[in-house]
Amino acid sequence: MTAVNPLVALGVLGSTAATDAIYVLFNAAVAQRRRVLAASWSGAWYLLSAFAVISYTQNAFYVLFAAGGSWLGAFGAMTWLGHYGGGPAEPSMLERAAGAGKSPPA
Repeated sequence: MTAVNPLVALGVLGSTAATDAIYVLFNAAVAQRRRVLAASWSGAWYLLSAFAVISYTQNAFYVLFAAGGSWLGAFGAMTWLGHYGGGPAEPSMLERAAGAGKSPPA
């Protein structure tokens, strides 16, 4: 295995974190039926993912940094959505079908 370049590792971590944050925001825009915003997040998502894919395919060890960045990005975006208008999640279709105070069907 070749040596890990700390700057590339940091770049993979950061770009993957940003990629997953944008993925969460993309899904939020889709759920809200906001076409232009969803399309914009989608374009940014693919641009950012290119750096991580190109970088860590040269050395498989970078996959660990990509996984860490993925976790950080999704966690950060979900935190941001919760603080800025995301509000509590709506009940799932199974929970709505079961009714209030009942368990979802098995």
